[in-house]
Amino acid sequence: MNPAIPLAERMRPSRLDELVGQEHLTGKGSILRTAIEAGTIPSMILWGAPGIGKTTIANIIAHTLNVPYFQLSAISSGVKEVREVIETARQTARSILFIDEIHRFNKGQQDALLGAVEKGVITLIGATTENPSFEVNSALLSRCQVYVLRPLGKESLVKLLHQAIEHDEVLKQRQIELKETEALINISGGDARKLLNLLELVVQSGKKTGMLSITDALVMDVAQKRVALYDKQGEQHYDIISAFIKSMRGSDPNGAVYWLARMVEGGEDVKFIARRMLIFASEDIGNANPNALLLANATFDAVNKIGYPESRIILSQCATYLASSVKSNASYMAIGDALAAVKQHGDLPVPLHIRNAPTKLMKDMDYGKNYQYSHLGEGNFIDQEYLPEKIAGTAFYQPGNNAREQELRKFLKERWKGKYGY
Repeated sequence: MNPAIPLAERMRPSRLDELVGQEHLTGKGSILRTAIEAGTIPSMILWGAPGIGKTTIANIIAHTLNVPYFQLSAISSGVKEVREVIETARQTARSILFIDEIHRFNKGQQDALLGAVEKGVITLIGATTENPSFEVNSALLSRCQVYVLRPLGKESLVKLLHQAIEHDEVLKQRQIELKETEALINISGGDARKLLNLLELVVQSGKKTGMLSITDALVMDVAQKRVALYDKQGEQHYDIISAFIKSMRGSDPNGAVYWLARMVEGGEDVKFIARRMLIFASEDIGNANPNALLLANATFDAVNKIGYPESRIILSQCATYLASSVKSNASYMAIGDALAAVKQHGDLPVPLHIRNAPTKLMKDMDYGKNYQYSHLGEGNFIDQEYLPEKIAGTAFYQPGNNAREQELRKFLKERWKGKYGY
């Protein structure tokens, strides 16, 4: 075994029985395992977080079926490379084409796959960390099964660590005691590839003779000094987007545009950046400035049309606006509290007076009885209860302390006369 090959690659399984996690897809009797064992796999999209088995499953399928296997990355490949693979595949009875980060393919690149997938020239396996409903065009998506991979739990991650220490040809030559695992698991963020490569980095940084005890303190020391060296893009992807969001939340346009520049320079997906700003506009600004959501949505549409490098200007305009806007998380808190109430109280019955009554039977059962049409009241308002009886009078939404939402509070106070705390 070549020690220059990263540990995560050395430990990549080639059989389903060696795979850790994703039992709902690859365990005994599961839908994907059944298809693989029957040798009749469909074209598919594997959707899940980084480092939880998408590429590994594709490799296992190719190894198990023993068919020609082609692999492309959407970051570095285009229509030309796709067509070359398709032309080569025409010369064989059956071929698998694996495309990593297929969400980065534009519509034209995805369209180049359609005919070959439909005619069975290739069996497509696409991997994506983004929702394929948004990122894969509908024509291609309709020809594929979508399989959702689940995050790896602590038990699976610890199992991977022990497997590496016990079975890897390089690590098993060392005396290694896995004393603590919390730091390894937390820093890796559930990414198995990052987890194993961090383990290898810790081993390489430890003493070369005698027993090496891996503790949380040792892992943190190594990570703080060198973690970015082994997985720079993966590590920074999450840390920098966190810094970007927190800068905007903290009303610092300078921090926001700096971290935006770091993402732009690193080639981050423009749609990922725009999508996070779209979420931020509602989560952290909301009704304090409704225009924020409109601008963020326009930004998402615009960068989809423009792309790099010009989209950096549009992203900067939106980021600095969001950072400079008044903030409120009132809507975010409201839906959180409402969801908590649903979980606590279950499916409470809809009050009779606001139920729909399209049939005579329903009317006879008092569906809609005593409902008062709001527009008939003064100011288009009539005081009546809209929540189930068990939680009647509960206030989920409390307008934030800003000019726009204080106007909303004033409006609600005039209508509800102190009810809900307005």
